[in-house]
Amino acid sequence: MRVLVVNAGSSSLKLRLLGPGDELEAEHDLTPTDGDALEAALAELPAPDAVGHRVVHGGSRFRDAVLVDDGVVAALNELVDLAPLHQPAALAGIAAVGRALPDVPAVACFDTAFHATLPAAAATYALPREWRERFGLRRFGFHGLSHAYASRRAGAARVVSCHLGAGASLAAVRDGVCVDTTMGFTPMEGLVMATRSGSVDPGLVLWLLRHGLDVDAVEQGLDREGGVRGLAGDADMRGVLARDDADARLAVEVYVHHLRAGIAAMAAALGGMDALVFTGGVGEHAPAVRARTAGGLGFLGVAIDPDANARATSDADIGTPCATVRTLVVTAREDLEVARQVRARLAAHP
Repeated sequence: MRVLVVNAGSSSLKLRLLGPGDELEAEHDLTPTDGDALEAALAELPAPDAVGHRVVHGGSRFRDAVLVDDGVVAALNELVDLAPLHQPAALAGIAAVGRALPDVPAVACFDTAFHATLPAAAATYALPREWRERFGLRRFGFHGLSHAYASRRAGAARVVSCHLGAGASLAAVRDGVCVDTTMGFTPMEGLVMATRSGSVDPGLVLWLLRHGLDVDAVEQGLDREGGVRGLAGDADMRGVLARDDADARLAVEVYVHHLRAGIAAMAAALGGMDALVFTGGVGEHAPAVRARTAGGLGFLGVAIDPDANARATSDADIGTPCATVRTLVVTAREDLEVARQVRARLAAHP
């Protein structure tokens, strides 16, 4: 089955056509608002048998990939306020490709679905019952398509997957099932990221609101002006690693401190780990981050080979032969995970 994978972001629309053996037959990076370019790109592609759409948020309802119909679209529209940057883009992509390929079945694949298996202890916030029931508050988790692919690629029973990009999260995966993750109700929770603060004391947020900042200013600081940017004045980890000044050193130290702590927490949720996986832009291309992170995890059985770490550019084992935990670099391939889910869904419901 030939699958067209559509990944719609707030500023880009990426198309990848995967052949029956997952070979890449064509790809296009487009501007979401350029309908003519999309129509032209689709016209020149070989005809797909199915379309798979990456959708960031499936809420509590969508725990697996689903065939797209009017009811699904309506339900996804109800989740826009939970993912205001990503959900509208995904919906626009579904609509645009649907108009161009009206007779091709479309499947929505969700980043949150991989984390729907979280046990209650990991998914539940210690908040008043009335709040939890009224607003459907729970930890959703994100980056699920990346974590699903990376953990399966690792081929181990207990995997801690580190998706480190502009957004960053960890997942604890046992036999292919996610049992814990670092992102929560929103993608702000958890690790320090490029522009997101990660987890902070909620009392600090209340204090800021009571001392002159409004909700929009606090959101701006936590989501777009915090993280590595807030610490070093630059959200690009490559640039920060290339510097040798106090702010840059602190940014890397804070980033790695939280990353190590998160990995240890994920290992605790699994009762130990067999493989540690780095994926995403930083995870794949920043050997210094991998080295500093692994350097503090020897007590868990992690040890990496400096030469293997330095030269790793794609899927690679960078651990030492004597390490009890394998350390891997895995190229992020959410498109392969989307295609896998599309084929599985259509096989179950042809």
